[in-house]
Amino acid sequence: MATGHSTCAVRIRGYIAFLGSALLFLALMAAVTLPAAAQSAPQFTQTADDPFAAAVQALDARKFSDKAKAIDALGVLGDERAIVVLQAFADGRLYRRKADKAVIIGDRDGDGFSLTSPVTGATAGTAASGEIKKIIANNKLRGQIRGVLGQLALFSPNADDRLDAARNVIASPTEDALGLLKRARDRETVSKIRATLESGIAVLELASDDRALRLAAVATLADRSDPNIKSALEQRLLKNNGEFTEPDAEVRAALREAVDDIDDRLALFGLVENLIFGLSLGSVLLLAAIGLAITFGVMGVINMAHGEMIMLGAYTTFVVQEIFRSTMPPELFGMYVLVSIPAAFFVAAAFGVLIERGCIRFLYGRPLETLLATWGVSLILQQLVRTVFGANNQEVANPDWISGAVAFGGGVSVTVSRIYIIIFCLMVVAALAAFIRYSRFGLQMRAVTQNRGMASAMGIRTGQVDALTFALGSGIAGVAGVALSQISNVSPNLGQNFVVDSFMVVVFGGVGSLWGTIVGAFSLGIVNKFLEPVSGAILGKVVVLVIIILFIQRRPRGLFALKGRAADS
Repeated sequence: MATGHSTCAVRIRGYIAFLGSALLFLALMAAVTLPAAAQSAPQFTQTADDPFAAAVQALDARKFSDKAKAIDALGVLGDERAIVVLQAFADGRLYRRKADKAVIIGDRDGDGFSLTSPVTGATAGTAASGEIKKIIANNKLRGQIRGVLGQLALFSPNADDRLDAARNVIASPTEDALGLLKRARDRETVSKIRATLESGIAVLELASDDRALRLAAVATLADRSDPNIKSALEQRLLKNNGEFTEPDAEVRAALREAVDDIDDRLALFGLVENLIFGLSLGSVLLLAAIGLAITFGVMGVINMAHGEMIMLGAYTTFVVQEIFRSTMPPELFGMYVLVSIPAAFFVAAAFGVLIERGCIRFLYGRPLETLLATWGVSLILQQLVRTVFGANNQEVANPDWISGAVAFGGGVSVTVSRIYIIIFCLMVVAALAAFIRYSRFGLQMRAVTQNRGMASAMGIRTGQVDALTFALGSGIAGVAGVALSQISNVSPNLGQNFVVDSFMVVVFGGVGSLWGTIVGAFSLGIVNKFLEPVSGAILGKVVVLVIIILFIQRRPRGLFALKGRAADS
């Protein structure tokens, strides 16, 4: 019996000794391997004390619904690091490392991946494709990510991005955005963006349970001139199941007053917008018509190829642009527009001289034949351009200095290119008026226009004056093509869109009158823009045409009729 007990005790002591040796061996192995593992795969601290790290780790959830909650959590935190993480998730660059289940950002690097910590932004070594697994996002999650990224742009270092994000929140407010807006407002230094953020906060506080807070929000929004803010105020005045969304009568009265104030300001801004856009359209019409005012108004030639002179100017701009793009340094590329102005003038003027000397000079006094001949010339020029450049539209890029838009408030904005065209148009008209008034050629041109026989008797070479006058009108049309290339498609049909409008401007303003052309162009531009919201663009043009026809019945010579011998002739 004693022998059995002693044998059992020996066996137990042997087992204990074996287990102790095994545990000691495992401990030694761990001491050797763990440092090496730590060097090859850095660890990230993602504890419950770091809500951002916890939300990032939650993106690796099994269910898409849990991933959606993690995305919302990152949005609510308003942490700038979330922009990088969510963008990586949407782009398919978010992975789970198999060794420690950590969420990492992986970028393809040869056969493997370079890793980045989403929490610290530090480099996290490399990994083979078999050591990591992509965290999947479906289309619904990607849409959710786009929305959250839009809100997180409130913290972008770019001021324009922050302003756009604030406006987007106002247009589509959500309850979760209130905390983000307040945090963004507290750290915002740009006054314009801060005011927009305060508007967004006020829009969300319209639904507050605190009556005083709602009244304060209405008072804040009443001074704004934003259609989205007006819509938010009107939503509070709607009824739901017979009950107002806004339960308090005093707050409803304040809402109605605020909506009326915003309506008045928006109506004023709408008037200003129509005037600005009317002047913009009028300047385009004036540039297109000013050359025709010389060839048709001064010379009496019905030039149906006038639109093709505009087209030649636009294609000259394209050619100069391509020369600058291939031969000049990038910082000088924007100067191609300035070089295009004289180039387009001389190219169009040269074609004008060829047309006048080769065709029109044989048809003076025969308006119907002149019309048909110049129409044929226009078809020839269109086909010539198609043969050289092709039938497709050509791209003319706006230089940086005439790109962008200027905002005037109330949602009214005008592109910088339009503003430059208005200024450029006035400069061209002023230069042309001074040239005709003070230059020797201008004096001869006016003399031939008023009395051709007497001018010839005084030694003026009327044929040469005719050719140069036609060249001047065609050259100005080419300059108009430079401006139109910045706001319109450059195609063989570019000029056809402006021929009829140009004749309308010249006839309405008064044939041969420069001031009449100016007034006629801006008048038609403004009237068109005021009619478009009511009748539409096409019907608006028809209405304008009918008005001009009725006007000419009463005043056949237009607004500013010529007087004296020129009018009698």
